[in-house]
Amino acid sequence: MTISERIFKILKNKKMTQMEFAKRAGFSNSAISDWKRKKTNPSAEKIMDICNALDITPEQLLTGKGIDDADEIETSTDWFHIDKSDKKLLEDFHGMQDSQRKRLLAYVQTLKKLEKLEDL
Repeated sequence: MTISERIFKILKNKKMTQMEFAKRAGFSNSAISDWKRKKTNPSAEKIMDICNALDITPEQLLTGKGIDDADEIETSTDWFHIDKSDKKLLEDFHGMQDSQRKRLLAYVQTLKKLEKLEDL
């Protein structure tokens, strides 16, 4: 999978529009459209801006680690079971804005702490 293909896969998974991505990364929408239409990759100096906008690491973008194999996770359930409600929860989580994700994770941590206190 090419870098630009990974970018569009991540955009789809995050339910982020090209326009939103362009705004976050500081690119023109036409530049992003060119990557898709012409099947070209962004230049090396844009990698960090892309990673910051998509909240991924350069390693993930360049190698596909955790991105290209994301579909394998769905089918590989040897170590845990994923049901429809789990999948829906993950889809909802990945559809959230970063600030919403952070807030949700803070809620989860708080609930865990409360649960520990209740067990005492």
